[in-house]
This record gives sequence, C-alpha cells and structure tokens, in this order.
Amino acid sequence: MPSIELSAGTVEYEDTGGDGPVVVLIHGLGMDGSLYRKVVPELSRRHRVVVPVLPLGGHRTPMRPGADLSPRGIGRLQSELLERLDLRDVTLVGNDSGLFLFAAARSRDRIARLVISSCEAFENFPPGLPGKAVSLAGKLPGGLYPVAQALRVPALRRGPTVLGWMTKRPVPDEITEQWFRPLITSRAVRRDLTAYLRSARPDDMLDAAEGLRTFDRPTLVLWAAEDRVMPPAHGRRFVELLPDARLAEVEDSRTLIPEDRPDAFVRAIEDFIGPVSRGRRARGG
Repeated sequence: MPSIELSAGTVEYEDTGGDGPVVVLIHGLGMDGSLYRKVVPELSRRHRVVVPVLPLGGHRTPMRPGADLSPRGIGRLQSELLERLDLRDVTLVGNDSGLFLFAAARSRDRIARLVISSCEAFENFPPGLPGKAVSLAGKLPGGLYPVAQALRVPALRRGPTVLGWMTKRPVPDEITEQWFRPLITSRAVRRDLTAYLRSARPDDMLDAAEGLRTFDRPTLVLWAAEDRVMPPAHGRRFVELLPDARLAEVEDSRTLIPEDRPDAFVRAIEDFIGPVSRGRRARGG
C-alpha cells in the first residue's frame, strides 16, 4: 500500500489509478479502508478510487507526537491529502465519521460532488451508544487500553457498544481483527486516538454542518433507513441545509452501508456521478 508524508505524519492509502472520475472514500472511527473492500472493485471499473487510512485508531503508522488530531485537524489532513495527490473534480464520500465534512468545506476547489452517507452529524456527536462509550473511555487515564484489550474477543466486537448496532449482518471476524489490531497492539496508535477523543467537542459536527451552508456542489445524502446510531432524520436535515442536495434512503441497512448493502452503495454513487438532477429527491435501495 502506498503512503504519503503529510504534516501530521505518514498516511497510507489505496489508489486504483486510471483516468476515470476520482472518488475518495473516507472511513470511520476504529476502521481502515477495508470498510470499502466490497465496493472498490466495482467502482474502480469506471473510476479512479482513492481510500486513505486516517489516524482514527485503525491506522498502522502512528502520527507524529503533538500532531493536531482534533476533528478540524483531521479534516485539514484530508484536504492536504487531496492537494498533495493533486486530486481534482473529486467525488468525496464519507460514511460513519463526519470529519470529511470539514474537508468538503475547506476544499471546494477540488471537490465536484459530495456524498454524505449515514454519518455523525449535528447534535449526534459522539454518535450513539458506540461513540459515547469510546469517547468516555478515551477521556479516562489509560482508558483506551482495557477497551482495546477487550476487542481481542470477537463476541465483544459484535456487541452494541462496538459494531453490533452499526450493521444488520456481522462484519467478518478477520476484518474486525484487522481494524482493531493496531489499537490492541500499539501504544502510539492508542495515543493518537486518545488525542482525537480528548480534543473533540460536542458542537464540532454542528460547526461542520454550518460550514456547508453555502456549499454549492451537487450532494447526495445516502442514508440507511434502519440506522440505529445515526438518526435518519439527520439525512433529511442535510437536504434542507445544502443548496444542491438530494436524498436516497437505503433499505435493509444500518450505518455501515458499504457492509450491509454494497450493491446499493455502488449503484447510488455511480448514478450520482452520471447525470445529476439538481434539487431532486430520490428513494433508492
């Protein structure tokens, strides 16, 4: 996997290459780019797909000590990646974490389209039971260590405070093992995630949404109809907030749509990158 040296440290990323339209896929907390393993092969047939591994606990290379890993700092890191890789006319896609919303507001000159897919937003930060549980652990002295060690047990990973409410179908154990291994084994990775959790403020996602109020690029709001962590009403709020947005709800899915419904996820993005009907709301899935 290639990597790039950014201001906060070394960031790994997948890049399928090619001459098609650029799609950048942003993962969530405690994961890596394999969240999108079911959709990258399909999207890459017609698009150049770039999937960075952000310093949110699933990264294998720790960031520099003292790096700004606040929500805004990680948003800036995403913008820096777009600049350093000279990615233009990007379709920026985020699922679970809402930090890509900061990057969207900062990098309008490079972003052609935005896909907001079942993510933390507005007052839902930290999001739901899983977000509140890890946030509390991160604010206690040494709190992430016992949490990380508990993640050695596959059954606990499937519990409601981890991934149990985020998918309708369990994520395979070998994938969750890959996601959580850096957090379990690396003190420096736990340090990075702790820095993020301790710098996050309850109104960060409200600020991120406010920064998009004048975002005039076409936007697809792709929300899981059965989401138990990210309220579906927030998808509708995004459509009301953004001047050029439409809504598609995905049936038979919870938060991690690329896990539960990769078919609907790919189809929605490909249809969106094709002819974009401004101001139209669609129901899909």
